[in-house]
Amino acid sequence: MAVLVALGAFLMTLAGGWTAQRVTDRRHLVLGLAGGLMLGVVGLDLLPEALAAAGTEVFGVPAALLLFVVGFLLAHLVERLLAVRQAAHGAEEVTGRAPEVGLTAAAAMVGHSAMDGVAIGAAFQIDDGMGVAVALAVIAHDFADGFNTYTIASVYGNARRKALAMLFADAAAPVLGAASTTFVTIPEPLLGGYLGFFAGALLYLAAAEILPEAHHQHPARSTVLCTIAGAAFIWLVVGLAS
Repeated sequence: MAVLVALGAFLMTLAGGWTAQRVTDRRHLVLGLAGGLMLGVVGLDLLPEALAAAGTEVFGVPAALLLFVVGFLLAHLVERLLAVRQAAHGAEEVTGRAPEVGLTAAAAMVGHSAMDGVAIGAAFQIDDGMGVAVALAVIAHDFADGFNTYTIASVYGNARRKALAMLFADAAAPVLGAASTTFVTIPEPLLGGYLGFFAGALLYLAAAEILPEAHHQHPARSTVLCTIAGAAFIWLVVGLAS
């Protein structure tokens, strides 16, 4: 049952990626919306779940928030190191960004989607009602995941085929994650720590890369409205799922 339900997440992820690649003539609006979706996922979905799951503290700070900061700083460090390496090899930076950063970030999205599938499977192990509720929440925000995965991979200058490959990997990840729960169970504190870490990396990409790029050549009011709409959409999804 969990695997069958996860197929809905597969289709929604592909729908999100398809939408992202079809609106290239309004790229600034796509990026503005992606930034809002990422912000909403971090603040309204990932962090609350991480704090609830990883309730322990490390030197007076919740472990999930500590890993959130670590994720943010690590994303910044990885981007700087890759940019320096690219410059040292004399590569021409058309977009000013290292393509490896986009692939790394997209791979993190794939990992997050796999954990979504694990969450579906774990919920079904408790009872069908909880499984359906969790599955609906995952399916609803997997549209945003697919949208963001394709956008992040492509905005860093990766070829379309690579962005599509990461999109399909992200779509398949929830199905594989749900299937894995028939063999293994992940401890809740570990899952919470991962969510916190991933939230930090995602926030860095949204605040330091996606949104500045959205306003670089089109500092329009419509871009800001798309960002607000993206965050509001995640709020609506979280509210309906709770």
